[in-house]
Amino acid sequence: MTRRETVDVAGVPISYLTAGEGGQLLLLLHGTYWSRVWQPVLDDIAAGGLRPVAIDFPGFGRSGGELTVEQASIPSLSNWLVGFLEALGHTGPVMVAGHDIGGGVAQHLALGGVIEVPRVAVINGTMYDSWPVPGVARFRDPAVAAATTRDDVLAARRVSAVKALGRSASEAELSEYLDPWRDPRVARSWLALAGAADHRYTMEMLPALLKSQMPKLLVWGEDDQFQTIDYAERYAREIPQTRLVRIKSAGHIPMENNPKAVARALTDFFAA
Repeated sequence: MTRRETVDVAGVPISYLTAGEGGQLLLLLHGTYWSRVWQPVLDDIAAGGLRPVAIDFPGFGRSGGELTVEQASIPSLSNWLVGFLEALGHTGPVMVAGHDIGGGVAQHLALGGVIEVPRVAVINGTMYDSWPVPGVARFRDPAVAAATTRDDVLAARRVSAVKALGRSASEAELSEYLDPWRDPRVARSWLALAGAADHRYTMEMLPALLKSQMPKLLVWGEDDQFQTIDYAERYAREIPQTRLVRIKSAGHIPMENNPKAVARALTDFFAA
């Protein structure tokens, strides 16, 4: 059922993956990867009665445009989603789940008050001071970013993808994951996201999270070497109305290791 569609947002063609027809809208947000991370779970989420929409942020994946550092921060991407929902023709509440830095964006949108978000999920996402990881943090230096070529980004993304998948992958699968970064525009957008990576954005959300009674779900690959599970365990202890679902033998992208378990956790939570 999975298909790719496009919508115009402020003159920029924005690509997204979706599946099924109708149901409560569930926004699925990526971080340092792209919508491809959600592909393994979309059909099962749709079969559970939800309408999954896995976005490619501007300058990422199959979307047009190009991000600057100012546009690539968690608050900026959260604000951009308001325009995306308007372009999609959606009104009313929206469910949100985010992976990696997208987890920080999802939390920011849920707390922002501009869009009603009844429930939010974070999948191996950024929280507290868990980010940026060293492989991303080095690109925060403008001089390093300026000296980084498209081929440098491709090479760095290959190393990251191999580690994040948490399992063996064919060259064809890796090539599919890496394909967008062959476009220099997309490589520059990734560098902008890396340049904007700053844990102050997640730390600033803590006071509101500690008071929030919104239901929250954490879905975590236990073997993640980027966003380690101890952060999720701390979040589940400290933040009200939070449930942690562990995905065993799974890495940073648990959708690739156990898609059925991830889809089931998300569907049970958001369809409740």
